[in-house]
Amino acid sequence: MSEPILNTPWVPHVVVAAIVQRDSRFLLVEEETGEGLRLNQPAGHWERGETLIEAVRREALEETAHHVEPTALLGAYTTHYLRRDITYLRFAYLCDVTAFDAERSLDSGIVRALWLTPEELAAHPTPHRSPLVLRCVQDCLAGRRFPLDFVHHA
Repeated sequence: MSEPILNTPWVPHVVVAAIVQRDSRFLLVEEETGEGLRLNQPAGHWERGETLIEAVRREALEETAHHVEPTALLGAYTTHYLRRDITYLRFAYLCDVTAFDAERSLDSGIVRALWLTPEELAAHPTPHRSPLVLRCVQDCLAGRRFPLDFVHHA
């Protein structure tokens, strides 16, 4: 592994994730990554010009064809991807499904959307994209919630 270059600015990658629970199941995606097939919540990069809430709505729709509405902030999480020396700052939002577009194509790299119980997620043979996948489900089940206005966009 090469040493990080110390004179370059450190910039975390800001991402959003939709934590969607229906009955006892959570909405997840199987996606192709550089490391192979991985399980993740519908998630992706926050884009210029949008709020975090707009970003989570967009990512969920693009990756699962489900329209979602955020109801609470689950939390802000960090994880470091050592292989590429990238730190991710993840804003996870609890969301309700408001509609489903069965005709919509999923984003490139998304193999399928699926609904899993926490037990099925923990035992699934497909590796998780990061340790935050299971952690967010556990935090949701533990009742963790913050109001949507916890993050203020000026």
